[in-house]
Amino acid sequence: MFKKILIVNRGEIAIRLMRACREMGIGSVAIYAPTDKTSLHVRYADEAYQIDGTTIRDTYLNIPEIIRIAHASGAEAIHPGYGFLSENELFIREVEKHGLVFIGPSADSVEKMGSKTAARQLMRQKGVPIVPGTIEPLKNIEEAQNFAESTGFPLLLKASAGGGGKGMKLVQSMSELHPAFQAAQREALNAFGDDSVYIERYVVNPKHIEVQIIADKFGNYVHLFERECSVQRRHQKIIEEAPAPSITPTLRKQITEAAINAAKACNYINAGTIEFLLDSSGDFYFLEMNTRLQVEHPVTEFVSGIDIVKEQISIAAGNPLSFSQNDLVLTGHALEARVYAEDAANGFLPSTGYIHTHKIPSGPGIRVDTGLDMGSTVSQVYDPLLTKVSVFGRDRNAAIAKMRSALKDYQIGGVITNIPLLLWVLNQKKFTDGDYSINFIENEFLSGETAELLRCSNEEDKIAVATLAGLLRRKGHTGKKKHLHGAQKSDTWKNQIYE
Repeated sequence: MFKKILIVNRGEIAIRLMRACREMGIGSVAIYAPTDKTSLHVRYADEAYQIDGTTIRDTYLNIPEIIRIAHASGAEAIHPGYGFLSENELFIREVEKHGLVFIGPSADSVEKMGSKTAARQLMRQKGVPIVPGTIEPLKNIEEAQNFAESTGFPLLLKASAGGGGKGMKLVQSMSELHPAFQAAQREALNAFGDDSVYIERYVVNPKHIEVQIIADKFGNYVHLFERECSVQRRHQKIIEEAPAPSITPTLRKQITEAAINAAKACNYINAGTIEFLLDSSGDFYFLEMNTRLQVEHPVTEFVSGIDIVKEQISIAAGNPLSFSQNDLVLTGHALEARVYAEDAANGFLPSTGYIHTHKIPSGPGIRVDTGLDMGSTVSQVYDPLLTKVSVFGRDRNAAIAKMRSALKDYQIGGVITNIPLLLWVLNQKKFTDGDYSINFIENEFLSGETAELLRCSNEEDKIAVATLAGLLRRKGHTGKKKHLHGAQKSDTWKNQIYE
């Protein structure tokens, strides 16, 4: 086993990785930008090294300096977490070239799955269903027009080199195709340095289902069941759960087998996630593979009982998986809510500031992964994800009730967060019924509620309004301003609301 691991990340995921190292008796090394000098992950690590610079490229993406620090600290392996360098095959090759171990998949596997068109080709060869569309980048607009004429609309243009919604354009008619094609190319070039795009049939109101897989160097492949990640805004996940409420045992068997086949197709080793779209008829299609640890891994750890990070480290050290597929039993239900520093009541604008209050929820079955503490500074330089609240219950209803309670108890002072939006989602009938798709936020979030949320003076008021809004909407109220007699929990609860 390793004696020391360099963590090349920051925030909550860096602390999550360091905690696993601590439990395994492994030393942890942090890197940090000058602006992160007092950050929690720096203080939590056994050692920390500053990388001078004013940009992410100068610091957390500075491969030569990261390699130098690894050797200077005596680290034997590097864990990238997610984001930053986690899916960069060039970085993986540099790590291995300098005699270090990358905790994750091989550079070849990352390269194969990094190109969306190459991944689609590979999946089709291996019998994994893909969304109908092109499997080569489009050479010109004429190819896109020919596909549209043969298939019809709606269609989706997507960047070949990346994801996260960058370079993605929905096209509803032939007149929209040319400008959308040009816009997709521009976005793809700016985001990934590659303007190639492809086109596929747009799946109307699908669910986003993903399967966690883990594989070792001895040919053992297992899945840790599936997650539902359909509560999204602009392709950014907000709430995830496991297991997926709409998945039957038969469908679970089919989709997990497809995920294992996808992982085997690229000779995958370590932890990874296969993402699928599930349509209303029960057909599912390969979307992409995330060749790294996922943000939402805690919900899978709850329902499977497996510590995914510890398995990652053990596999990278050359050990076989510590369990087999037959050892796994799907137990209970888990939810994760991502707490972002953004104002849902004001167009989801990012929020910045100095954290003067941070009181996390606690209790049985509640887990908070955070990189915050009192005195932390939130800037616009990094991703707005502040923390993750995960809960575990005996069933889905119990988990939802526990998440509502946890979020109401969570106090973050100094920035505006999306906690009111999270509570709003948890109180919507479509969510509680499990009857929601990736268009849920876009279709259901109401302007009247947004306006009232904006008027609230503090976080507790926003939580109250969001909660009451969901309750009123379930009772069929339709947009009149209304007095809620007897609804006050305390002096801060609003007695007026736009439904």
